[in-house]
Amino acid sequence: MALTSNDNILKVLTAFNPWWRTGAVRSEFKKTYKRFAFHEAVKFVMHPDIRRAVVLTGTRRVGKTTIQYQIIDELLTKHISPQQILFVSFDHPLLKLCKLDEILDCYHENIYGEANTYYFFDEIQYASDWDQWIKVLYDMEPSARIVATGSASPVLNKKATESGAGRWTILPVPTLSFYEYCELIDVPDRPALNSDIRPTGLFHYSKPQMNILFGKLAVLQKHFNRYLQVGGFPELALSKDDFLAQNIMREDVVDKVLKRDIPSLYNIRNSTELERIFLYLCYCSSNIIAIDAVSKELDGVSRSTVEDYISYMESANLIYRSYPVDLGGKKILKAKAKIYIADAAIRNAVLMDDNLLTDPEQMGITVETTIYKHLAAFYYQNTTNVGYYRGGKKDNEIDVVVNFPTGKILVESKYRDPAPIGEKDAIYQLADKASRAIIVTKRENDFGIQPSASGKNMLRIPAYAFLYLLGNAEKFGYKGSKS
Repeated sequence: MALTSNDNILKVLTAFNPWWRTGAVRSEFKKTYKRFAFHEAVKFVMHPDIRRAVVLTGTRRVGKTTIQYQIIDELLTKHISPQQILFVSFDHPLLKLCKLDEILDCYHENIYGEANTYYFFDEIQYASDWDQWIKVLYDMEPSARIVATGSASPVLNKKATESGAGRWTILPVPTLSFYEYCELIDVPDRPALNSDIRPTGLFHYSKPQMNILFGKLAVLQKHFNRYLQVGGFPELALSKDDFLAQNIMREDVVDKVLKRDIPSLYNIRNSTELERIFLYLCYCSSNIIAIDAVSKELDGVSRSTVEDYISYMESANLIYRSYPVDLGGKKILKAKAKIYIADAAIRNAVLMDDNLLTDPEQMGITVETTIYKHLAAFYYQNTTNVGYYRGGKKDNEIDVVVNFPTGKILVESKYRDPAPIGEKDAIYQLADKASRAIIVTKRENDFGIQPSASGKNMLRIPAYAFLYLLGNAEKFGYKGSKS
């Protein structure tokens, strides 16, 4: 019998699709907590008029596959026939050897012969010519719906643009926000907030109103440190063993991506240099990276290799790159990127630094990394980019600049005690160049309004409160999630 025979394919598909027999998704697969990306994806899958193939992108263990199972469960509760739903994981050794049309032919010949299937493809970047086949599915089966996942965002984006114009919607699934983390672990006494509360709205709050709000939020502070250590990944956030959780993250999130996923996608024969560059970036997270300096530091790894491998890491959602933003004609540096590890918990797991919580410098890096991740994820679907500013005579820096066509939001991370902002700080000097200027602080009572050099108000807000309020705005705000 041929390895990729119909019988063998059918056995694998039957194992992946237990609802064909039971009519239900196994409870351990669908979980109970639903992430923001689930609600966004369901809107497309269930929409009666707008038809889009949905591609969920993000690094390993962020919950992309769980979201697919949750959508399948939603379909079953709406009395969609179980046989009408096909789940295929291209991470499976046998299915990696098969062409997509062979898998689909096997399914339609043996399970369901109609053309109104709900297709769920997991880790689709491993399927040969997947973009062409899904284009065919989309065009030839007008009643079919498609949800795919992948860990290589630019690869998926490029092919979706080339073959799927007007057919695809890319939905990023970042690691858990602090708000999602608090909901997932069910933090007791977490505040129920109005749907219209967001950080930028606090500029209009009176001092008594701020006192009441931050009094409610204070219960969250004690959960913030653990979130910074392991909280970005759902399964690990729920673990009772933080040390084991970090080991799993290092082995399954980092090692598999660096030693298997990226090498297989980009034909890298030796992953050692890839691992060394990633380690270097972990130590330098939140810093401006000069490619020549990385090449020199790593004993002659070529400049082109460093550039390529950083791009590959970004494609695998291990890092973010932040680029400089102009502030009203102020001179800025040439376009050197700041590098952020995609989740502070990844960096902590790699560096294995037991002193994180007691080292002010490392905590500052960790919190800035976390702030950037939240802002990049929050504003992903808006017409904007999230970068940084560094310029002027003394190369003063503003950590994060949210750059809208109609204005800018400046965000400075000052996770220290005390956290003074004065005339030497770029945000103090340039607050009038933006619509909002926000200083993210450490202490729970370090909040309120501070005037800038021009007299324009800046908002001071503790880190845990800032991130939680961003999550509240994401839940009820521009994405329209209702949960």
